[in-house]
Amino acid sequence: MWNDDIRRFGMIALATDMTMEGDARLVMPEGTRLHVTRIEFDNPTTEENLRNTGPRLRAAVDLIVPGVHLDGIGFGCTSAAAVLGDQMDALAGGRAHVTTPAGAALRGFAVLDVTRVALMTPYLEATTNLVGDYFEAHGIDVVRRVSMNFPDDRDMAVLPPDRIIDMALDSDHPDAQALFISCTALPVMTLIPEIEERLGKPVISSNQALFWSMLDQARIPATGPGTLFGLRTW
Repeated sequence: MWNDDIRRFGMIALATDMTMEGDARLVMPEGTRLHVTRIEFDNPTTEENLRNTGPRLRAAVDLIVPGVHLDGIGFGCTSAAAVLGDQMDALAGGRAHVTTPAGAALRGFAVLDVTRVALMTPYLEATTNLVGDYFEAHGIDVVRRVSMNFPDDRDMAVLPPDRIIDMALDSDHPDAQALFISCTALPVMTLIPEIEERLGKPVISSNQALFWSMLDQARIPATGPGTLFGLRTW
């Protein structure tokens, strides 16, 4: 009854997110649609508040165009994905594969043959370590961790470009093969080409990796900012 030629994806965004839909418009190609739902989220971005997103996923997924096939589902929180780990498909009910920014970053590192990264986040230090430890547990050497120390993702979403660029340049490390900029709320995706040019190495952000991985796994060609969007696994 609802069959058409559109490739449809779901997205679970935090209630407080102000960035993801705008970034999606930059990279979702013609012939695709992104259907966004939101889940309750309580700032600050502590481990407990991040873990509390898990039980809310199933109900959120059930609200994404019920009865319509989805080619994939994205989860819009890097640090929560690091805390919840590999449970995402089960927590979301198994309707479609769930791609997370943290998992997508690991796919990106593998395609780029990157094993050593510098990590920049807008989070508190403890939250930064959740992401860094997740990468380390999956075989990535995090050679530097830099935190901007914001507790609320709504503040992260309105940081000016020059401040983000300056922090990114300061977060690099000579031993890092790439820089990962964490947080789906951070408006960094359009800044990636400039940061890459100035650093001379790949720069991967949460939203860039998430949308690249969703589309790549569905074998849908797409263009977007940064080295990562020039690569495919198929």
